[in-house]
Amino acid sequence: MKHYLHGRVQVPEETLSAPPPAADRLRVAPFTTDSASPNIEVVKQGDKVTRLIVTCTCGERIEIECLYPASG
Repeated sequence: MKHYLHGRVQVPEETLSAPPPAADRLRVAPFTTDSASPNIEVVKQGDKVTRLIVTCTCGERIEIECLYPASG
């Protein structure tokens, strides 16, 4: 008895991932407020915000990645 996949064409699997952003197109714009507030940095790629970097007054740093659907 033959295996049920016998004779079928195998398609190589490709892993999908987002391409790394080009360093020359990234722009970091600090959004600063008074020293008693957290510091927020905005990283843009063209017109899209790709990352927010929030630095708390206590020194803790949180990076938030902004993901958009592939169609937009």
